[in-house]
Amino acid sequence: MRVFELVVAGGWPMIPLLLLTAVALAIIIERFWSLQRKRVLPPGLGDEVRAWAQRGQLQPAHIDSLRCNSPLGALLAAALDVRPRPRDEIRERIEDVGRHEVHRMERFLNTLGTIAAAGPLLGLFGTVVGMIQMFLAIGEGGIGDVNALASGIGKALVCTATGMIVAIPALMFHRYFRGRIAGYIVDMEHEAIRLLDTIDPRPGVAPVASGGSGIVPPTAA
Repeated sequence: MRVFELVVAGGWPMIPLLLLTAVALAIIIERFWSLQRKRVLPPGLGDEVRAWAQRGQLQPAHIDSLRCNSPLGALLAAALDVRPRPRDEIRERIEDVGRHEVHRMERFLNTLGTIAAAGPLLGLFGTVVGMIQMFLAIGEGGIGDVNALASGIGKALVCTATGMIVAIPALMFHRYFRGRIAGYIVDMEHEAIRLLDTIDPRPGVAPVASGGSGIVPPTAA
């Protein structure tokens, strides 16, 4: 049976499922583009910024350009903005900006997770609607042709299958992007601490907790 015939067989509950499919596909493509490593952690950026700091080449124009460069650039620019302050205050600024950058990297992931959870439920809803319509027809006209009844049940189950087809890839990519962001956070923390050591090589008053600068990792779903 062709795809179009399956969609028609599923009835009107297929409309929200198809909309969820389009939204999930758009989010996946957009996140793949935005979460490329070269866009989040440009190669050599950390070394370049540390060289600026060592040579004292920290003009405001350089810092503003760095801030717009990437999430890593925004994190390093935040440290450079408050470089004359004590080490603990610099680290607090890094943590604060880091939380905002993590939130930006997680953009649309909650929506993708919601689609993964809602897909099977919408599919089940469509199947229930189809079964109700079928049994109402049986109540009015009797069972009639058993083959036609079996065909109708199969059509009703199309929504359930579609819901699973939508949900499984959405869940897989949701987990994948969460894991990718978690890896980026570790690398960003490492670069931030290296810059912090360049700006102020003296040990901080409070020990740095495990995980570097304390950038909040993405919440597990």
